[in-house]
Amino acid sequence: MSKTGSRRLCLTKATLPKILVTLFCLLPVSLILSNCGGATSGTSGHTSGLHTRAFISDSVSSGTTAGVYIVDAKTDVHPLGLQPISAGNTPGMMVVTPNRAQTLVFSGTHTQSSDNLFSVINNTTESNVSHFSLPSYTESFVVSPDSGTAYVAIPNAPVVGQNPGFVLVVNLLQGSASGQINLPSVHYLWMNNGGNRLLAFTDVLSSLYGQNCSTTPAFAFVIIPSEVGIEPCPVIPVPGFDYPVQAYFTPDDTTAYVVNCGPECGGNQASVQPFDMTSCDPDHLTCGAPGQAAGVDAASVALVQGSTMYLAGTPYANGAPSFTCLGAKGETLNCGELTIFDLTTMSVMASQIPITDGYHNRIAMGANGQLFIGARTCTEILPQQPPQPGDEIRGCLSIYNSLSTQVGSVPPGGVLIPPENGDATGIQPIAQRTVVYVVQGGSLLIYDVTIDALEYNPNNPNNPGEIFGLVGDFIDVKTVDF
Repeated sequence: MSKTGSRRLCLTKATLPKILVTLFCLLPVSLILSNCGGATSGTSGHTSGLHTRAFISDSVSSGTTAGVYIVDAKTDVHPLGLQPISAGNTPGMMVVTPNRAQTLVFSGTHTQSSDNLFSVINNTTESNVSHFSLPSYTESFVVSPDSGTAYVAIPNAPVVGQNPGFVLVVNLLQGSASGQINLPSVHYLWMNNGGNRLLAFTDVLSSLYGQNCSTTPAFAFVIIPSEVGIEPCPVIPVPGFDYPVQAYFTPDDTTAYVVNCGPECGGNQASVQPFDMTSCDPDHLTCGAPGQAAGVDAASVALVQGSTMYLAGTPYANGAPSFTCLGAKGETLNCGELTIFDLTTMSVMASQIPITDGYHNRIAMGANGQLFIGARTCTEILPQQPPQPGDEIRGCLSIYNSLSTQVGSVPPGGVLIPPENGDATGIQPIAQRTVVYVVQGGSLLIYDVTIDALEYNPNNPNNPGEIFGLVGDFIDVKTVDF
């Protein structure tokens, strides 16, 4: 890789990593900054006084105001008169920093009219302390373990002289963008436990630019953060993956288990693939090849508990869903699949467990061993109008009973697809309780995992699983105090 060109300070501690690939450390795009004082200082605003809060992003619907709503996650109550925190026109995806001091919110709709606003909320003052416009849409941003830096993948961000796409670096201590890492079509980011390696996954076959760079198509890149960078900053290409979407790092960060989406995302084979992170040499800008991939039927999202990985996805063949199942009334449906995988032996423990189809990108383990799996754009079953007793209803949420005992009507190893319509866009188990908050079809629903059914909320007895007075078109939900 050529290292000619101007040399500039790429990063102070906990900001921009060093870069390889014709990368520019200063932003060529004009970011619209507002209220960019230190995110820890906050601005004037209200404090709810709640100690077990859930933040819920509302993308706006008739009669409500867009913003981030606050709910008491201990009592399932939205305090009357408590106004939402402003976070753009259509706030959606949220990430809470590891120290739980801040919540990052992206507002955008994948359309030309989207505001693409990235906001930093101070969780103590419950106020938006910093926000700026991104050049395009993002579906992935991560925070360093010290909560000082955020990395935002923007696959369609324009870059002068190169294909679109870069990773934006945000200094959360100052509440402002501090640099960028040019990486064509970068879509997903995953950071290791120590904060010294960042895996970046791209959507399309892309070659690196410049002299002495590998021209082998690569879907993964290893970014090496460092405390100080005064030279082109290293990003190391790693070929050999198949549309990777997620990575799980072992506690010692020696190995990353990469989830390859395969045919569902346009590739060849879904799989789990080990990658030796110690094989990367930042001085010589090289990494060893990834290990042997263990094939699975489908994988677009995963959750790891101990040495067990739960993988969800929709099997594809010849460009179309290929796993059929039977609905409650015996009709043939497209289904997704849950696979249970042993990372110790790199082998499948159980597979072909039917779940909803669609693109799965939400997964969480609730209390009582109940695994919640959310998808978007699934095949729904809508009730006739007016609904009749016994009508089958199916949306994009699946609940898997991982216990050896029955839960509600669900046998051990069984799956319940609740009778609710809509994409499942947010899943948040509530610590110290046996409930899970789920955003489905724009509504916030509360599931009791001891019965795998909607919770009876005494504050709203006529509407099981709902919170009185909370109405909107919700997208995501996060707890900020656990």
